[in-house]
Amino acid sequence: MNAGLGRRFGAILYDSILLFALLMLASVPFVIRAGDAVEPNTLPHQLTLLVVVFGFFVGFWTRRGSTLGMLAWGLRVEAADRKLASLSQASIRFFAALLSWSALGLGFFWQIWDKDRRTWHDRLSNTRLVHYPKQKK
Repeated sequence: MNAGLGRRFGAILYDSILLFALLMLASVPFVIRAGDAVEPNTLPHQLTLLVVVFGFFVGFWTRRGSTLGMLAWGLRVEAADRKLASLSQASIRFFAALLSWSALGLGFFWQIWDKDRRTWHDRLSNTRLVHYPKQKK
């Protein structure tokens, strides 16, 4: 079953905490080099942060199908036939998700009206986010 908004946002919250820590670590070389505060609008720093976020999501989606936050919520990104997303699909999904956020989240809320409960980035990347309930013992 395709994941609902609540689970999506729960996973986003979990992943945001982890990403915040990773982005702080990625900023350390810029702080050490500058010896003080990092200028927020430097292109090398911004590109580094983008690469870290891209690597986090695309790496998890192509290798495991789930980020750590998604694992906690029982979610997995899948292509057709329950296969893992390819590198190109995961990359399209990442940049399409940025588009979904930049439209004030409309790309996420689109799933409310979508007959298959898919978001813009689900559709554009030809993937879907599936909820697998935990098996009872």
